Amino acid sequence: MPSFSHDGLSFNYLDVGEGTPFVFQHGLGGDVNQPFKLFVPPPGFRLLAFDCRAHGETRPLGDETRIGLAPFADDLLVFLDHLQIEKTVVGGISMGSAIALNFTLRYPQRVLGLVLSRPAWLKTPPPENIRLCELIAGLIRQYGAAGAKERFVESPEYAALLRNWPEVAASLLRQFDHPRATETVIKIERIPHDSPLNSLDELKTIRVPTLVLASRQDPIHPFEYGQILAQTIPGAVFRELTAKAVSPERHAVDVQTYIESFLKEHFGGPRQ
Repeated sequence: MPSFSHDGLSFNYLDVGEGTPFVFQHGLGGDVNQPFKLFVPPPGFRLLAFDCRAHGETRPLGDETRIGLAPFADDLLVFLDHLQIEKTVVGGISMGSAIALNFTLRYPQRVLGLVLSRPAWLKTPPPENIRLCELIAGLIRQYGAAGAKERFVESPEYAALLRNWPEVAASLLRQFDHPRATETVIKIERIPHDSPLNSLDELKTIRVPTLVLASRQDPIHPFEYGQILAQTIPGAVFRELTAKAVSPERHAVDVQTYIESFLKEHFGGPRQ
């Protein structure tokens, strides 16, 4: 895969297609494969994503104080400069949507449009997210990734998730499986306590076409967070995704359909 260098790190990225650029960033603990598995760029559009610090194949870990939403947004700015992209549609999944939101608020001159998929932050994330991340990080610090996974599976928190939200339980288990889980545990400790904005009033300053996607039956990404973002950002469009708990396949189809329609409507559609 290609890479770009910045701040002593080598950032892994993917770049597919030609036309209007769309940077679609992954969630906490994910990597570039996550957005590329969910969305295929239609003709006339270029899909890009990079592994954030402490994620995927971006190495080394670097300065731990730079593990956060605003520094990740700054890395996105460097990424665009590296590829000589003046303006782009920005978006992301969960943590990626928080990065895209922070980037849009701080670098509006570089943004054509905004896509927020399954946002997990308003000013802060749900308290349950912080509690679960603190539990997971503490176990990894104490027992290493493999031992931590065994103990998490035995915990009442995991039992409750498995009973009520099995897709969420499976997603959290994957945090233990990455070969660099112990090395990069700082991301689970720092990022849930971060914030993409200072006040919801900042959202009213956004002046680009915006799409917000959210689903029910997902306590990590509250449906009402998506609703509030869509109601506060001027002119934002809200679309409900099929919950992964109902059908992961239908969820993926919804993501593809809604984002593709949004891009084509606002940014010229397919180019010959």
